[in-house]
Amino acid sequence: MCLALCSEGRVSFLCTESRVDKQECLTYLSVRECAVMLTGRKLGQFRRRLSSWFREFQRDLPWRKTRDPYRIWISEIMLQQTRVAAVIPYYERFLERFPNLRALAEAPQDEVLRLWSGLGYYSRARNLQSAAQQIVEKHGGEFPRREEAVLSLPGIGSYTAAAILSIAFGLRKAVLDGNVARVLARLGAIRGDLRKQKRWRTLQTTAEKLLDPKSPGEWNQAMMELGATVCTPRAPQCLLCPVAKFCRARQLGNPESFPAKSNKKAAVEITLAAAILTDSGSRTLLLPPPQRGKKRPDVHDVATLVSGMWHFPTVAIRKNPTAELKAYLAELLQSKGDLPQLEPLAKVRHAVTYRNIEVLPFRLAVAKIPRIDGSKKIPLEDLSALPISNLTRKIALAAMQTPTPPTEKRASLFFRPSC
Repeated sequence: MCLALCSEGRVSFLCTESRVDKQECLTYLSVRECAVMLTGRKLGQFRRRLSSWFREFQRDLPWRKTRDPYRIWISEIMLQQTRVAAVIPYYERFLERFPNLRALAEAPQDEVLRLWSGLGYYSRARNLQSAAQQIVEKHGGEFPRREEAVLSLPGIGSYTAAAILSIAFGLRKAVLDGNVARVLARLGAIRGDLRKQKRWRTLQTTAEKLLDPKSPGEWNQAMMELGATVCTPRAPQCLLCPVAKFCRARQLGNPESFPAKSNKKAAVEITLAAAILTDSGSRTLLLPPPQRGKKRPDVHDVATLVSGMWHFPTVAIRKNPTAELKAYLAELLQSKGDLPQLEPLAKVRHAVTYRNIEVLPFRLAVAKIPRIDGSKKIPLEDLSALPISNLTRKIALAAMQTPTPPTEKRASLFFRPSC
């Protein structure tokens, strides 16, 4: 059984087996939700089961060994849209270089982005540093304890604020992210798009009611761990779930159908062409982070696609890759003559949110790397000195996997002197 909530979070009535349709639990007015609300002994049993399970089976993760709000904050930001296994080495390297708030606030942005390079979603790193600078300026370098102050920091929303403050300071605030929302949806057999405002608000109210006030930080981590490792989107492991007896979706026999899958944004196909200039020393040319205009960029904007970081000369293609890339290079390099033939390399595929990107890389073997304002000459096999995106890294790999032509076949280009 479960208590159902209206959209304002008030208990409206008690749902029982005899009153609930096998496929859906109908509740107050038109909200059509069923939010699990346990009380008394059952709520205590639910909390004990989940907490005991978490203490015994939680993953050994480095950010669980600290109550330092700075380190917890770094982990929470890195874990957004990124797998745990991918985050761990970045987390450790990042903290080795920036062990505290002031170190992060005072670092050159290029260095912050370089340490983040490969994690993707680079606005997270920029917001991290901006928030660190704000904390130093307004809070004396001490991570704020008030929720309002934390929510005012760039890149921090309700979930992240609740996670940091509950784990670091014991604030009685429940987290609600995708993993927790899925757990709650299955516990209460909630259908529909969970991200709709009324439904999300109901889920937040439910999460607050379930929160263990004695150990809110541990409880929040337990709920997230359950969603990440047991109550997974596909093939949930109900036999291993410590709170399976309370799950309405399991009682209905189809837990995987909860919650309903949301409609994804239609994919956009994008084609780029990139030039990898290489000299006899296997050095290449990278252009500096592109300047972004004030207008909102379109889906083919190269600055956005390279994550606003160092990149190979790249152009969005409409019809003819070779001709359009040559025209772009002629303008970029201010060439006085015809460009030598471009050597096509293996195609590169990359996906960012709803964009499916196909890159057509071309190598241009030159005797000397040309000079372009702001550009850098760097070894092709080691681009780690500069912050680059995963897309740029894939292009470099395509060039390294194809043998370079001998020195005598390298072109002497008629443009500005070499670096």
